[in-house]
Amino acid sequence: MTMFSPSRTAAETSTAIMELLLEHRRTADAVPSPVDAFTPQLSQLAHFIERGEQIIFTMPAFPCKSPNPAKVLGRLPDQGEYLSLLFLNDLCHRIQQLHAPGARLIICSDGHIFSDFIRVPDEHVDAYADELRALITNAGLTQISVFDLREVLGGIPNDDKRALVHDKYAPSVDDLRAQMGTDEETLRLYRGITRFLVEDTADFEGTRSALQRECRQRAYGVIQRSRAWGDLIADHFPATFRLSIHPQHVGSPKYGIRLLESPDAWMTPWHSTALLREDGTWQLLPRAKAEEAGRLVERDGRASHFEAYPFAS
Repeated sequence: MTMFSPSRTAAETSTAIMELLLEHRRTADAVPSPVDAFTPQLSQLAHFIERGEQIIFTMPAFPCKSPNPAKVLGRLPDQGEYLSLLFLNDLCHRIQQLHAPGARLIICSDGHIFSDFIRVPDEHVDAYADELRALITNAGLTQISVFDLREVLGGIPNDDKRALVHDKYAPSVDDLRAQMGTDEETLRLYRGITRFLVEDTADFEGTRSALQRECRQRAYGVIQRSRAWGDLIADHFPATFRLSIHPQHVGSPKYGIRLLESPDAWMTPWHSTALLREDGTWQLLPRAKAEEAGRLVERDGRASHFEAYPFAS
């Protein structure tokens, strides 16, 4: 990687940082895109670099664990989250080698904003976010912080906060339907969230087709709230570089970033568990598949990850 040089122009530094980010791009595209195709991101980077400022990333992510026990080890962050946080903190340090003021990431934990739609109690979301903060502090990850719904709108109940944010920022269902007719990314997002909701609903007593219909309706709500959360973040943290854990097309104002290797472009640490493979690398897999490949490892009395059998022996 090219190191920091005081003689490099803002455009050259932006390009160098974008090349670094491209190594970790989360995309559904079959063909890689060149650096100069990412005009919004290059402009955002140049905004910080020309002013000699620290680059600020915001990323709606790390909401809570999936309620499906076939996917995850429990309700709290585990090795998958820990490795992802290490990666993100290291990414900020690598950027500092290219831009002396460095970079900082604000994780905008979005579990509260749509917890009613994904049917995860707020207290579980609280516990997850609190443990996330503890992981960051204990590991000395100085370039990362966490922001969530508890930090806005005062001390009113979360249901009231969700309603206020929804009313102020959320697009209408009709607008979303219209977008899905013209925008492939919105349609892909809707289908991906619907699939997650179907997989994560464990207590539905009706038919499979009825569950799918219900989850399609809930998916609209999740997307509405996610869009609303994104707009709230933009108000609280203007002019930041927006990262996304969802695949993003070239030209999008958001940049999709891959946290850890997985067989699915949509998989995240909160919908999976980490497997340490025989070659010492890590992969995210649903718990049921990781159990087939290795043995469970505990840390501090809590399930952490799996190790591949030959590796473990």
